[in-house]
Amino acid sequence: MAFPRRALMLAAVSAASAFMAALAPLSSVHAQGQPIRLVVGAPPGGTTDTVARNIGAKMAKALDRNVIVENRPGAGGNIAADYVAKSAADGNTLLVSFTSFSINASLYKNLPFDPRKDFTPISMLATVPSVLVVRKDFPANDMAGLIQQAKAHPGKFTMALGGIGSSLHMAGERMKMMAGLDIVNVPYKGTTPAITDVLGGQVDMMFASTLNALPHIKAGNLKALGVTSNKPLAVLPDVPPIGAAIKGFESNAWFALFGPAKLPPETLEKLNAAARKAVAAPDFQRLLEQESAQAVSSTPEDLKKFVDEDIDRYAEVVKVSGAKPE
Repeated sequence: MAFPRRALMLAAVSAASAFMAALAPLSSVHAQGQPIRLVVGAPPGGTTDTVARNIGAKMAKALDRNVIVENRPGAGGNIAADYVAKSAADGNTLLVSFTSFSINASLYKNLPFDPRKDFTPISMLATVPSVLVVRKDFPANDMAGLIQQAKAHPGKFTMALGGIGSSLHMAGERMKMMAGLDIVNVPYKGTTPAITDVLGGQVDMMFASTLNALPHIKAGNLKALGVTSNKPLAVLPDVPPIGAAIKGFESNAWFALFGPAKLPPETLEKLNAAARKAVAAPDFQRLLEQESAQAVSSTPEDLKKFVDEDIDRYAEVVKVSGAKPE
C-alpha cells in the first residue's frame, strides 16, 4: 500500500532530525578536541605576543586543552580582530588584543567589523603605564614647568611619535587636549628612531614605555617628568603621576582576551575562569612587573563596560588630534 505524499515527507524530516540530533554530541566532542588558537595582531617577540604566550600556556593547563598562538600582525591589530570576528563562536578561536582595539574604532573610518558588537569580551589581562621623557637639557624638570614653558611658547616644542594611532601617541594627544598645550608632533616609524632623536636633542619629548626609557633615565640622558598611571611606579618611585599636574589625566595601555560574538554562556564561563587563573599566577605577575605592567583580570561584563567607555574616550582624543592611520 502506498503512503500519502505528506506522510512520506514528514517521515523524511523526522529521520533527518533524528540523524542530526545523533551527530550533535559528536560534533561537540570534535570541537572540544581542537586546539584553542589565540590570535595576536602583533609580530612575535613584542609585549602583546609575550602576554599571549604566557596566558596561553596557563590556560592550556586550566582547560586541559592545547592552546597555540597565531600571529596575524598588520593594520594596528585590525587584521587579527577581523579574523576572529568572522570565526565560529565555539571558543576555539580567540583574540588577544590591546589598546588599539579601542583607538581603531574612531581612527579607521571603515572597519570590516564592529568592535562593540562583533566580539564577546572575556577578561582583561594586563595594564601598562608609560612615562613622559624629555631631552636632558629641556628647560623644565617637572610637569608644572613643562606646562608653563609650553604655554609661554606655543608651537615651539616637539613631541616624537613612535607610531601614529598608538596608545603612546594618544597619551600625548590627551595630555595636550586636557592641558591646552600646543606641542608639534614629529612622527617616526617605530620607537627606536623616535627615542634616538630625543636623546640627540633633535626632538624635545615623547611618551615611552619604561622598558625603552628606563636605561636612558638611569644614565641621566633623559629626564622623566611624569608617569601615565594614577600612582608612581616601583621602578620610578620619584616620578609623580601626570594626573597630579593635570587633574583627571590617566592613560594606560591594556591587553585583553576576546572571542567572537555570541559565545555560549557555558563556554564563556570556562574561558573567563581559565584566563583569571592564568592572570593570578605569581610567575605571570612577576613577568609583567619587570616591565612596570600590572596583571589584571575582570569579569566579561566589566571588560565590556571598560571597552565601551574606552572607545568613547579615544573617539574624543582622535577627533581633536585629527590623527589618521599610517
